[in-house]
Amino acid sequence: MANLGYAQAAVSTAFRAVAYVFLEVIPHSAAKYVLSVLYVAYLVLYSLQPPPALEPTTKEEHSNGEAKVPFPTEDTTKELVETKTESEDSKPLPSIPTPAEESSSLTALLLSLPTPSRPLRLANLFINTLLAAAALEFITYPYFDDAAGVVYTRVGAVYPDAAKIVVRYPGLVGFNQTNATVQLAWRQVPKSGAVESDVWKDGPSALLSEELDWVNTVKLSSLWPSTTYEYTLRDANKTQLPYPSSPIRFRTFPDPYLNSGVNFRFLASSCIVPNFPYTPLQGRTIKGFDLLADYLWPKNTPGKFTMPPPSTSTPTPAETESADESAAGTSALDQPEPTAAPVFSVNAQTVEPVASKAPTEFMIFMGDFIYADVPIYYGDDKEAYRRLYRRNYQSPSFRKVYERLPFIHTYDDHEIINNYAGHSNDSSPPFANANDAFALYNAQGNYDSSQQGEHYYDFRHGDVAFFVMDTRRHRSIIEETDEPSRTMLGEQQLTALYDWLGRVNNTATFKFIVSSVPFTGLWTYEGEYETWNGFQYEKASLLNALHTVPNVILLSGDRHEFAAIEFPSANPARTVYEISTSPLSMFYIPLIRTLKKQSEDVINRTKEVVNVLEDGTTETVIVTEEVPQEKVLKYIADGNYKWSSIEVDTRDRQNPVANIDIIIDGKNAYSLTIRGEPVKLSPSMALGAYVPQSFKGVLGKIGLNPSSWF
Repeated sequence: MANLGYAQAAVSTAFRAVAYVFLEVIPHSAAKYVLSVLYVAYLVLYSLQPPPALEPTTKEEHSNGEAKVPFPTEDTTKELVETKTESEDSKPLPSIPTPAEESSSLTALLLSLPTPSRPLRLANLFINTLLAAAALEFITYPYFDDAAGVVYTRVGAVYPDAAKIVVRYPGLVGFNQTNATVQLAWRQVPKSGAVESDVWKDGPSALLSEELDWVNTVKLSSLWPSTTYEYTLRDANKTQLPYPSSPIRFRTFPDPYLNSGVNFRFLASSCIVPNFPYTPLQGRTIKGFDLLADYLWPKNTPGKFTMPPPSTSTPTPAETESADESAAGTSALDQPEPTAAPVFSVNAQTVEPVASKAPTEFMIFMGDFIYADVPIYYGDDKEAYRRLYRRNYQSPSFRKVYERLPFIHTYDDHEIINNYAGHSNDSSPPFANANDAFALYNAQGNYDSSQQGEHYYDFRHGDVAFFVMDTRRHRSIIEETDEPSRTMLGEQQLTALYDWLGRVNNTATFKFIVSSVPFTGLWTYEGEYETWNGFQYEKASLLNALHTVPNVILLSGDRHEFAAIEFPSANPARTVYEISTSPLSMFYIPLIRTLKKQSEDVINRTKEVVNVLEDGTTETVIVTEEVPQEKVLKYIADGNYKWSSIEVDTRDRQNPVANIDIIIDGKNAYSLTIRGEPVKLSPSMALGAYVPQSFKGVLGKIGLNPSSWF
């Protein structure tokens, strides 16, 4: 029986260790099977254990069970009297467990060691059952809370003269009806102190249907560049709907043809799973978004920027005046943020503070917005995928960010299935149903692709250009394709990327390229086939092209770690940088490091060195040096909650700057300044640059919309 007890202890300890890893470290899908087997084995062993033995009695008993009382003698009587006297003189203190006994009990509780104590055995059973219940809640939560009734709206792609608005509003139809209509009402938000005279205007209508899960995306057009707007929702009878309780605000992007320079921030990260690391009964919480909201809009604490409280009333369409902007619900677009931490300057090799209050205007989510296969694969059908998207939009953590900040997306493997490679075969399951959900909830709110139905796209914010890749749909299956023939992007997307590089080379200052997976080949575990490292020919060709374009910065995610990488070229001014940041709210692996410091391959780079001669004159010498083809600037693996806050400032044409703050667990962990190369941009072709602002207003009053001209 002793061996049985130790077998039970071993199984119990293994169960607890696996449960801890599954709930707090990494929610690997295989854990559900291991936990089930271990818990059942523990229960079987527990039931086979004999009950704790009763303590033996020290009293002699009759055959009928009554204690035998010896006949009193003179000696025993004297002994009883003496014992009674001693007990009356000094009463003994109650017994207290010794440290050894306490340690023994604690060890038995922690390691489930065999113990004769019935309370300890029951406590062990209770602990293991709680852990099993926690794992079960974490796994099955989306089934019991499918978020079918979630109502939300958000801003997606923003243009100089338009914005895409995503709406989900079930519950507006009667019995047996399968569609409904929601109309946008919008207006321009006046600047502080101005008087608003425009009524709410009728915007586009979104047709919602049960077939499309009551979700639709519309485009609000005829807007002015660099202007703040707000919108609310009405039903088909133009009656104000209860949601949103306050109008949703956004700011249009600046006119890209004015060439006046910009100063703004945007965010980038990837990978979220609600309630991980696990906390009981918090299935809707996404802590990374809670931290992000606190970062963007700090609470009213001393030493931090404070903002006015949001508006609690929703203006009706009949209202003709807006509340002052400083008293209304204030978005991230209208508010400065805390001063950034000191930064490390790449080119100058100095440490300097950067005081920045540029507004955060949007977030690029770089994939793994849902985990269709973690902790379990929920099935290859539309509802299984849609449920996970609804669950995220239902989260109060996410809601307080997406209602105030535009989001644009790309996807990675976990929106489909782990390590997915599409090989340009859309008919191969599970792509079709996974793509349906991604398109419905996220992609339709993105910028339009140059090819209908594709998920790669480009856009601009002033003189800053972006290209967002699709690294999954057209990726070759490595096991089935020879290295020279492999492609990450597919011929059509690669052509679009090269075309974009040619267009923005001299028309944009900074160029950001978004890849859901890292471009660098320095990551080891799975990096050989999951990152660009498995596509060496295409990567080398693309990198050569990037080195001919000034001020290229790659953004990536996927690895659940942070790394800043540089890719030097023969021209020191044409270094390409990669900022890889994830997860926003997911696991990381403690103690294990998977990134090499630099590549073994080197390149020859020339640079000018100024020498001072003995006579005081100087001479310039061209020196050739070998440098790694890829090199780590900074690597931080730890942290469940990571994102990049990137500030771009191109107002000084000769000194464009990108300031990058890496926020981990809500705190600034690393800062990097990338000083760009001056770019002589093409002359402005915007009609708006030559039309007085007052004249634009006159044209608008007579029904003309000059904003559509540029």
